[in-house]
Amino acid sequence: MTSTLTWALLGASDIAATRMIGVMKERGDTLAMVLSSSPDRGATFSGIHGIAASTTSLDEALSPQVDAVYISTTNERHHEMALAAITAGKHVLCEKPLALTVQDAQQMIDAAHNAGVVLATNHHLPGSPLHSRTRDLVSRGAIGDLLAARVMHAVTLPERLRGWRVDADDDAGGGVIMDITCHDASVLNPLFGGLPDVVTAIATKQAPWGRGGYDGVMTVLGYPSPDGKLRLAQTHDAFTITHDTTRLEVMGTSGLIRVTDAMTQDAAGRIEIVTEAGTETIVIDNSENLYRIVLDSFASAIEGTGSPTADGLDGLNALRVALAAVESARSGNSSVSIEHT
Repeated sequence: MTSTLTWALLGASDIAATRMIGVMKERGDTLAMVLSSSPDRGATFSGIHGIAASTTSLDEALSPQVDAVYISTTNERHHEMALAAITAGKHVLCEKPLALTVQDAQQMIDAAHNAGVVLATNHHLPGSPLHSRTRDLVSRGAIGDLLAARVMHAVTLPERLRGWRVDADDDAGGGVIMDITCHDASVLNPLFGGLPDVVTAIATKQAPWGRGGYDGVMTVLGYPSPDGKLRLAQTHDAFTITHDTTRLEVMGTSGLIRVTDAMTQDAAGRIEIVTEAGTETIVIDNSENLYRIVLDSFASAIEGTGSPTADGLDGLNALRVALAAVESARSGNSSVSIEHT
């Protein structure tokens, strides 16, 4: 059991309400403060969720009693709030995308390193037993040499979330690429062992709301391999697709791994591996809440006994893939190279 934390919530958000607060309370954490730009919203939010106080002042939210902040404001505020929290000596768990530019994300990483605090990105999928077991199977050669992967992450955006996500354009962190494609990258990057060399994307606006960023995108990512040949990944992300499930398929020279319900906020999917011997279901423990995994890993990193499920660099690398996809889509679907640093 990791130690408990005292939190300031920077943002009275839907994901804080529906996914994070309950798990924080289960851990025995203290919810000291919620920050909202609206005094009325903050007061209502704190009352509903049993948070000790609400404020519109970032300085007040970063009070001495607070150990860590959870940032779930709209995306354009992540950078400034993270830097303020880091300067105040607070550990930071930040929603994805970590920032809106590579430079801002790198500044956050450097500041946290210099201050000796933990910076983590709330990518919930890398810590899922579905994905950790899939990575383990691939690393052990269960399907031979890794060749390719496919992600199906096309869903219907719930009506309650059709606010800033569909009002803001891609530069402001709106749209499906910044919201979902970066999640795909958080899974694919560790699976392939690093960043892709090249990203190609075709994106569109299909939703009836007709505003904001792209709401549908397909990408092809080219990941380097030890023999110099590209390994390919394909993604389909959307806010507009009904009656489909999320999936991950991983192909190797001697087999296939199929993960059903792979890209959800729960861990209740299934892993199958198909080889010459037939189809085998891989038994995993998928009973634990994915956000509990994130929070426990974050706390263990603060203790110095573990590491986040997705640290600042992981968040930056997922952002780099998403930004490359936006650039490719806007430039007429040309390939965009990613420089490895």
